[in-house]
Amino acid sequence: MEILVILVPLALALGGAGLVAFLWSLRSGQYDDLDGAAWRAIADDDPPQDRSV
Repeated sequence: MEILVILVPLALALGGAGLVAFLWSLRSGQYDDLDGAAWRAIADDDPPQDRSV
């Protein structure tokens, strides 16, 4: 039972750190353009190479 004295505050601290990291990512604009990243991943921007040489 004494281990709970260590584990409960540790779990709360890790949860708080995760919450702070999530809020920081929201404020820094990480989730502003979700569709743009998806389209950039599948876009074929490179022109075809001439392989007849």
